[in-house]
Amino acid sequence: MNILLIGSGGREHALAWLLKQSPRCGKLYCAPGNPGIADSAECVAIAIDDLDGIITFAKDKKIDLVIVGPEGPLVGGLADMLDRHGIAVFGPSSEAAQLEGSKAFMKDFVSRHKIPTAAYGRFTDADEAERFIRKTGAPIVVKADGLAAGKGVIIALSVEEAITATREMLSGVAFGAAGREVVIEEFLDGEELSYFVIADGRTFVPLTSAQDHKRVGDGDTGLNTGGMGAYSPAHLMTPEMEQKILDRMIRPTIDGMMRENNPFKGVLFAGIMVVKGEPILLEYNTRFGDPECQTILSRLDYDLVTLLDAAARGKLDTIRDQVKWKDAVALCVVMAAEGYPGTPRKDTVIRGIDLADTVEGVKVFHAGTARNEKGEIVAAGGRVLGVTAYAKDVATARANAYQAVDLLNWPEGFCRRDIAWRALSAPGLKKGL
Repeated sequence: MNILLIGSGGREHALAWLLKQSPRCGKLYCAPGNPGIADSAECVAIAIDDLDGIITFAKDKKIDLVIVGPEGPLVGGLADMLDRHGIAVFGPSSEAAQLEGSKAFMKDFVSRHKIPTAAYGRFTDADEAERFIRKTGAPIVVKADGLAAGKGVIIALSVEEAITATREMLSGVAFGAAGREVVIEEFLDGEELSYFVIADGRTFVPLTSAQDHKRVGDGDTGLNTGGMGAYSPAHLMTPEMEQKILDRMIRPTIDGMMRENNPFKGVLFAGIMVVKGEPILLEYNTRFGDPECQTILSRLDYDLVTLLDAAARGKLDTIRDQVKWKDAVALCVVMAAEGYPGTPRKDTVIRGIDLADTVEGVKVFHAGTARNEKGEIVAAGGRVLGVTAYAKDVATARANAYQAVDLLNWPEGFCRRDIAWRALSAPGLKKGL
């Protein structure tokens, strides 16, 4: 098959890396790609928001399947356009992608379908929002309605902090158009996990779980980021927990979207808070997470092209019982550029990636890299590398990942040193999962 992958981050590098290993993968292109992806795919200089350019390229190259990595083009309608041109696409329609593209849409949907979620209010007026905040009290969660690159969520520890965050969002100062409406939620005290399924509109295939680390600093301190590391499977995930998630969240969502004439096709990524042993839905994403994707794909024991193609063509029921997972753990440590999650320092040279890749079970995925005029790998974003280790247990995976991190020569980069700390401190899990 001729395949076109859309995106340029660590998620897309992981996808390209595994897609290229499939015997069904013929020519693999990536738009726009990055230096790491170039080892697996031919990178083409088409921006992810150049939807017309993507369509033209897909038609010219007789692409059999388009796989959309990031959320922006999905919310922007790329899947709809490809579908109109008769090109198979893995990813939801723009309407279905509103499960991620609009916090308000998502909260109203799950409320209609009685899916457990935090109590909330929707606001476009700052004074009304302030009254709600004062009535609810703190801590409280303020979310920009639209896409904000994983940063549009403020956990306010005081009423005044929440009011300030709300006014900055609604004024456009904080997140531009993404904050023209805000969702304000009750604060849930628990532990987060992520759960993933792939759907074709009617049928879904459960994938696996992961646990992300959103705060920039060790011990979950500092500002929220797009994710500083992850491991899979999450230590909280038991067969009983998985069944609750499937019955209370996933099935009602897939069935509800179908009943509302808005079938969901692609990856459904549930962000979940476990409170006193019970899962409560925080949010939906409509794509593989980053860095969760790097850990999930490292554990997949099934042909990725076959899986994504079946979802794109509405044929998951023919393979749903064949998808398997390796009995092992994968862990990803994100290397970020100095200054992140504020203004990252760019164009600094990164050395030692090939050496880090020699550590047992390690693959370094490029997330925000480029080449300078000398051909050297340089930082080109905030989250720059995803050092991912695959091993028999979480302790070994973490040790190997940090061994690889220490082989990198990038003084301007930093990472958290405690990825999977919850798993390693959980009762009975100190030696790993």
